[in-house]
Formats: sequence, structure tokens, C-alpha cells
Amino acid sequence: MNFLANPLTTSLFPASAFTSAWSKQHNDATTVPGSEAISAFFDPFGFGRAAFGYWRDSMERSVLYLDVMRERGNQYLEHMEQTKPNVLGFDTEVLMDGRTLPRPTNYELLRVLPHDGTEIDLQKRPFVVVDPRAGHGPGIGGFKPDSELGVALKAGHPCYFIGFLPFPEPGQTVEDVVEAEVAFLRHVIELHPETTEKPMVVGNCQAGWQIMMAAALEPDVFGPILIAGAPLSYWAGEHGKAPMRYTGGMAGGSWITALTSDIGDGLFDGAWLVQNFERLNPANTYWKKQYHLYDNIDTEAGRYLDFERWWGGHVVLGGEEIQYIVDNLFVGNRLSTAQLVTRDGRRIDLRNVRSPVVVFCSRGDDITPPPQALGWIRDLYENADDIIANEQTIVYCQHDTTGHLGIFVSGSVSRKEHTEFTANMDYIDVLPPGLYETSISPAEKGEDAELFERDYLLEFMPRNFEELDRAVMHKPEDDRRFATVARISEINLGLYRLFMQPWLKAIMTPEAARFIRRMHPIRLGYKLLSDRNPLSVPLPVMAEAVRKNRHPVSQDNLFKALETMGSDQLVASLNAMRDLRDSSTEKMFMDIYGQPLLQAAVGLYGDAHVHRRRPGAEPEHRRFIEQRQEELTEKIAKGSAHEAVMRSLIYVLGGAPATDERNFKRLRASRAELEPGIELSEFKRLVREQFFILKLDRELALNSLPDLLAGNSNADIDGHISHLEHVFAASGDLSEHAAERFAQIKALFDKARPDKSVSSKPVSSKAVASKSASAVKPAAAQKPAPSVEAVPAQAKASEKVSSAKPGPAKPGPAKPEPTAKPTASTKATASTKSKAASAKPPQADAEGSSKGGVSKPKASTAVKAAPDATKPTVSETQAVKPAPVAKGSVVEDSAPKSAAASESSSEPTTKVDSTAERKKTPTKR
Repeated sequence: MNFLANPLTTSLFPASAFTSAWSKQHNDATTVPGSEAISAFFDPFGFGRAAFGYWRDSMERSVLYLDVMRERGNQYLEHMEQTKPNVLGFDTEVLMDGRTLPRPTNYELLRVLPHDGTEIDLQKRPFVVVDPRAGHGPGIGGFKPDSELGVALKAGHPCYFIGFLPFPEPGQTVEDVVEAEVAFLRHVIELHPETTEKPMVVGNCQAGWQIMMAAALEPDVFGPILIAGAPLSYWAGEHGKAPMRYTGGMAGGSWITALTSDIGDGLFDGAWLVQNFERLNPANTYWKKQYHLYDNIDTEAGRYLDFERWWGGHVVLGGEEIQYIVDNLFVGNRLSTAQLVTRDGRRIDLRNVRSPVVVFCSRGDDITPPPQALGWIRDLYENADDIIANEQTIVYCQHDTTGHLGIFVSGSVSRKEHTEFTANMDYIDVLPPGLYETSISPAEKGEDAELFERDYLLEFMPRNFEELDRAVMHKPEDDRRFATVARISEINLGLYRLFMQPWLKAIMTPEAARFIRRMHPIRLGYKLLSDRNPLSVPLPVMAEAVRKNRHPVSQDNLFKALETMGSDQLVASLNAMRDLRDSSTEKMFMDIYGQPLLQAAVGLYGDAHVHRRRPGAEPEHRRFIEQRQEELTEKIAKGSAHEAVMRSLIYVLGGAPATDERNFKRLRASRAELEPGIELSEFKRLVREQFFILKLDRELALNSLPDLLAGNSNADIDGHISHLEHVFAASGDLSEHAAERFAQIKALFDKARPDKSVSSKPVSSKAVASKSASAVKPAAAQKPAPSVEAVPAQAKASEKVSSAKPGPAKPGPAKPEPTAKPTASTKATASTKSKAASAKPPQADAEGSSKGGVSKPKASTAVKAAPDATKPTVSETQAVKPAPVAKGSVVEDSAPKSAAASESSSEPTTKVDSTAERKKTPTKR
């Protein structure tokens, strides 16, 4: 890369007359007559010309590469001299300065101003992006138009950005930062009184665990939360990957962090964190990234400089802040196990988060792999039902290939994943509680593609912990090893503070700390290749001359191909060295901290010590679940048509194994059509409450629908059914299973009609057989429809039902036959059900059926509608068939079978509410 060797004049290189003339600018060279023939005569195979062209191209690229490095150094110096540096690609205005808060911090709240032509809808949910403070400066979340902020602005959301200054305030702590972020969100809410929707908050990388802590302490100020590449469970990881989790153990704990802070006179230089990131991939740091620029110097200079402006914008952290982070998160892993307590005594428990949480991670991320991004779910909850019982909605998405920075920097990720997350946040906000995984597919590959609003379709699939473990890959034996590291760290930190720290604090001065920061190898790399270096003076002139007379060679040049092969070989060698280093580190870590003697020495080998505490198994948590079950049981038969319609909507839409934006259109239509005046928060509460009621006791919840509709006129009930039909038609036709459920709902609504004699008495098959043919259409002329009996269908095995499409009966001269009178009533009141529910212990369903989630008491009775002229006739040739169950559905069919299933349909039996009475009373025939 000797730039002085460039052929700038023809007098230095006479042979150039055979190829081009350097004396002519803009490649307007005139060739010597016969030059091609002469060249072919002396170089028949073209090796010489190829070698000369490659040599000249490499020299030109060397000059241009060094000039880009010079521009990078100048850009770094200019960026670091700013008082509030950031790399946002949008104009902003400061709304709140964290330095003015009661406990000052170096954070600030900015309003993001849209580009010209972008319209903002103030009725939409505010959008807040929080950037990571992990050694780099702020702004990566709004780095370019195809970014998190850019996507939200295009969608019309008012956008805000929480950034930070290069240096912390004296005495600043992590808790102060969390409280500042809460104050910023309260201010954003005050700025938008016209909407009741809480801000959507995006936390990138280290900002992810910060906003999760804030949401656990103040859940009322958060809307949906998106954490992108955020580590929350630091002990988790897959063997052979995630080498950063072994760093604390190999360094002997967090004493090295305290040492670095003391060398900085109480300040921790973020360049050390950046250096740790770069060492993860030495091939990319020391060769691949730089060679990619050198190889594509004509096109990549602008992109490279833009990224380096952020990557090289190092900031400083407070010593107390970084020590808290390393001790409690990186080494102690106390956030995901609810062991953190604030200075005022509040426990930071992530189960207190009330907002939906979207976890976005990537399998190609070596800084925050999926186990560290998702492991906190397993740490806190026993199973997916525990998540539902806590009324939490957790959605996770795994990208296949992108790296850590690509999660929130890549343009393709922003156009696909972030666009879909932003567009579906309102749907996620009303999504029933549970654990979901998302998949994103091109819209044209799906059914009803014309109904999709964007290029991609975001689907939500319910998941259980067995499926989650495929991503987390939890290993209990590793927990003991990392717990040993935490104990060793506490011991070493205590020894350091006792013997070394006093001496360092005595000799270190602010001037010495500042000099050490300036001499950091990464910082020197920027400064040495800048205009402050006198050797760089001729570079701009030479680069300008090369750009005007550029002679690139094609990729099929023999020597250019050899260069590419050499580069690939070097990258492979560096990757092999990295893999050897990582595997050796992992083996050493496992051998050292897996020793029983060492574990026993720090008090972890005894079975009595619980080193991995799961707060989900605590008595207080169990009491909360039981109390919640009792509250919901009391509400099953209480409410009005609002609850009945929403319960029916959730039941019909819950029969699919996955859900997507088409169901969101239906829910959105239900809010507009059925609940036009209701606020989103109240609508969300209604959806979740009815979901839990169906989950608790689906059987009783459906049988209570006529009670909820009591007092409604025929016109009102017809209006409710018409509204439901319109809602379901908002985005295509219902599936076959959902249509069967809707038919079931219609039958239950018909039971509430005041002008019909609704009886709980079963009908004799002989009486039904004698009905006049003029009152009901012949069976051959009717369309088959599913059974419309009340749920569960407690039918006898020999009783057969002929199904007909429910609808208004045509007038006819024949009167319906009277129904057979049973020996006892089968109708159970809601209060009896509530007592029975509280008297029996909760039982979890292994199949994830209607008893799953919130444990459901077994119902002992069922309500059965008496058919009349408008209902399906009962015969002895067709059996009752339950609706098919869609596997993985949100609300699944699991109606228990009656003990009297073997009794004859023509001889009704006595139904008793009490189990004890059922034992004493013989079956009457």
C-alpha cells in the first residue's frame, strides 16, 4: 500500500502508452496506433497486461483507502468535540434534560422531527426508542431512514428518542437512569392527551434490560415493549457458542471492572467494552471489514464512514454504574430471577410488567444469542400456563442469520421485521395472554393475499415451554458453575477492595485518567490517521487525482482473483484461531468451575442451598393465582351483552392454531362496530377478562351466554348476531372449525330470545319425530350444520341428532309437539358453579385444553336446550359429534363426557348438581 508508487505521469511509466494515458484526465486517453497489436505480440497470453492492470488498480485503491481512513479520523475528532454527539438521521428538539431531575442523569428526551412530506397522526400511539449505552454513543435506532425510528415515522406515529451525553453525572446510578426513563415516558403521555394508548417503547441491546426494569417498577406508563438483542438471562447459552458468558469467570469476577474504573478515577472508559466486542470476531475486526472497504473503495466509503461515526463514538460510564451492571446482571444474573431490590426497598420483578413484551433476537448473534434473550422467561415462569395466570403476553421472534448490530441497524431487517412489529403493535396490545412465537412470510404466499395491507404477513403461534427450550437449551449443571463464578467474584472483589483499591485511589488523578483514556489503542487508531498527522498532508491531493483517473480491473482478472482467494484464506485462518480460542476457554471454564471441591468451598455443593431461585414457585405467587381464579369465577355469569359478544368473538376466533393480522382486522372491527365508544384500555381489559373466563371454565362460560343476554329483545339479539357476522367478514371467510363454533354461538344466542319457550328439559325422540313436516324443511333440502346443543354436549351414546342450519322458522299450521318432562331439572346456577369451583382443587390439563392456563374446576352439570320447530330435529339414527379441536388453539375444545353417555335417549335420567347427591340417588328410568 505504498501510495508514492502510483503512476501519476507517463514520463515515469512509458509502458502505459500501450494501455492508457495518465496525462489525459477523465480517462479520455488516446491510444498509440497499433498498440493492441504490439501488446499482443509481446504478451500473447495477457499475463503481463493483467499484472500491470492489477498493480495499478491496487495502488489506486491503496491511496483511496488511506484517504478514507484520514476522513474517518477527522470525523472521529469532530464527533468527540461535540457536547451532545449522536448519529441520528433526523432533526430533533430537546424536551427534557435528565440533569434537571431530582437525581440528575446524563440522559435526555428528544422529539424526532419527521422529514418533509411525512405526515404524523397525533391520534396514533407515541413511539419511543431508547438506545444502548454500552460504549458507543446514541443514535443507532434512528441511524437512517430504514431504521426503527424511520419505520415508525413512515407509519405516522409521533416519535421520541431517549439519548445520553458522553459523560455521566457525578454519583449517577442505574436506578437513577431507570427513574429518569420513567419520568420521560410520563412526559410523553402528557404530550398526547388526545389518545389513551400508552407509548410503545423500543429498547436496543443494553437499553432492553433498562426499560424492563422500569416497566417492572412502573408498569402503568408503558405500552407494548420491544426489546431487540437485549440480554436478560446472562447464564444461559449453548455450548460451543456465546463465548462472552465465560469472560467473567475467566477474569476471576468483577474485580477487573473495579480496577478499570479506579484507573479512570471513578470513570469507566467505554472503549474497553467496544474492544471486548471486537475481540469476539477477530477476522472481521482486523481484516474482513477493512478489506471489504479496500476491495469496494469506489462504492463503500460513504456507508463505512457513516457506521464508523457511531462505532467510534466512545462514551464514558460511571464506575458505580458499570459495577452494578456487572455484579448484578453479567455475573450475578439477578434480574431474571427477581433478586434485585431498589434502594427504597422495591423488588424488581419482571412478572410485574403488564404490557406485552416482544423479544427480537437472532441465531446469528454472538453477543446476545437467543438463550440469553429468552432465558428470563424460563427463569421466572414454571410453564406457559403460569404466564397466562400472570396476565402477561410474551411474543418472541428469532431471525436466522443477522448479527447483533443487524437486529437494529440492518435496512432489510427494518423493512421486514420492524415494519411488521410496528404495524401490529395495536394487535399485540390486545393479544390474549400467553407465550407466542412469530413467523414472517411474504404476503403473496398466503391465503387471501389481497386482504393483506403490507408485503409481509406476521403470524402468532402459541408455544409451550418444551418448544421454548429448543431455543433456550437450559442446562441445570451450568447454573451451578455460574453460581460458583458469582461467589468467587464476590470473594475476589472483596480482596481487591481491601488490599489494592486504596493504593490506586491514592495515586490516580483526573489528569492521569484522562491521559490513559486518550492513549487507548482504539482511540489512537482514529487519531493517528487524521489531519493531525503531518504525514497525511499529501493524501487528499493524491486521492483526488486518482478519482479523476481511476482504472479499476474486473473481477475476472487473474491477480484480482488470487487476491480474493488470499483474503478468504486469511479470514478462514483467523476464524479457526477464534474457534480454537473459544473452545479452549469453554473447556477451561467448565473444568475449573465444575469441580465439586471448588463448589463446596464457596458453599454451593450442598443440596440445601438453592442457587437458582425461581420466584414463580413462591407461596405468595400461588396465593395470587388462587385469588385471581376466584375473582374470575364470580364474573362468569355476571355482565351484559358487551361481555356476551366479546366472549363469543374470542371463542370463535380462538379455534385456529395461529393468528395473524386478519384476526386483528376482526378485533378492530369489533371495537368500531360493537364497542364504538370504548377506550382501548377498557377494550383490552374486556378482551383479556373474557379470555380468562373462557380459559378458566369454557363450558360454564358458554352456557352462561343466555344469562348475559337476558332481557334483550329479539331485535337486539339479531343485531348482536349481525354485528358478529360483520366482524368475522372483515377479513375473509372463517375457517371450517371457526364456522362450526359460530353456529354453536348462534344456537346459544337463540336460547335467550324472549318469545321462545326455552326449556332445560330434554326432548323425547318420539315427540320430535311426530313434528309436522310443514314446520321444518325436509332434511334433504337443508344444508348440514354442526350440532347446536349447549356446551358441553352431554349426549347419550344412543341418542342421535340430525343437524340443520339454524334460522327463523317459517309459519305453518302445525303446532310443535310438547316436550317430554324430565324427572329433575338440569339447569345449574352460576353461584352453584362458583361454589363448586372454589371447593375443588385446580387441575391442570396436560393437553393445554380449556383447563390450561388458569386451573379449571370440573363442571358437574350441563344446560341443554329443548328443540322446537326452528331447531334441529332429534332422531335415533345420527349421533352428536363434538366440534373438531384445532391443535394449539388459544381456546381449545375439551368438553368432558357425561357419565350417563351409555343411557338411552328416550329415557332421560336425573341430573344432580352435587357429587354426593349423585352417589346417593339412583338413576331413574
